[in-house]
Amino acid sequence: MLHLMLLYRAKIAAFQLQRRMAKPPSERKIRADGRIATLTKEHVGECRTRTLSFHDTVRARQSCRSFSPTPVDPAQIREVLDDARWTPSNCNTQPWQVHIVSGAKRDEMAQALLGAASTGKLSLDFSFDDKLFDGRYGERRREHGALYYSSLGVARDDTEGRRIASGRNFTFFGAPHVAFLLMPSFGDNVRVAGDIVMFGQTFLLALAARGLGGVPQTVLGYFADTVRECLGVPDTMKLLFGISFGHPAEDTHLTQVRTGRDEVDSFTKFHQ
Repeated sequence: MLHLMLLYRAKIAAFQLQRRMAKPPSERKIRADGRIATLTKEHVGECRTRTLSFHDTVRARQSCRSFSPTPVDPAQIREVLDDARWTPSNCNTQPWQVHIVSGAKRDEMAQALLGAASTGKLSLDFSFDDKLFDGRYGERRREHGALYYSSLGVARDDTEGRRIASGRNFTFFGAPHVAFLLMPSFGDNVRVAGDIVMFGQTFLLALAARGLGGVPQTVLGYFADTVRECLGVPDTMKLLFGISFGHPAEDTHLTQVRTGRDEVDSFTKFHQ
């Protein structure tokens, strides 16, 4: 009799789990303990009005280079970070250390970076030379540069105009917030850096899903010592890049600039 009761309970539990798993993904969520919990219809409706679908999110995301000075609600920033923390990482090491600068600290960082840039005080943790990109990689790089500078009305031979345009990186394109993504150093750092990049992508998509803008900036990593000094971070933590973010500025041509993407068949080979 005990055996039959246990078997019956096991079947009921399996049936209940099957019903819960059969619900659309938008009606399920993962609890903090890793179990699956069902959202109420009210919660599902709230989520659907608050964020975009994944299909729309990846297409809405773009590198925003013109922001409103209006700060993002701190609770909304925490929501974005709460989404980003579910990023996968090698062996679940979760190596990211995120520093969000806003307000007076953001202004202090901008002044420090402008000073370092004006004196050529570079301090890269990881080497980078965009001129090494050849073939189609180099073509895409040049196409991007031409599109961006033409949108600013800066000619190719306008050295001063390009210098001023480049300097906008260090005032974060007017964004009220910047996320600096730092990482510990292990081995050749390639896999750790891969984890950081995945975190950055999730962070950017979480911004886009809420109608916010963001732009990843490799150039901020050119001044790692300056950033660490301003943040009070030890040199054992390495800087890959930063992400400026906020509300996109309204009625500006810069928010309408979109770079193209090559078609799927240009970069994919199917093997069977």
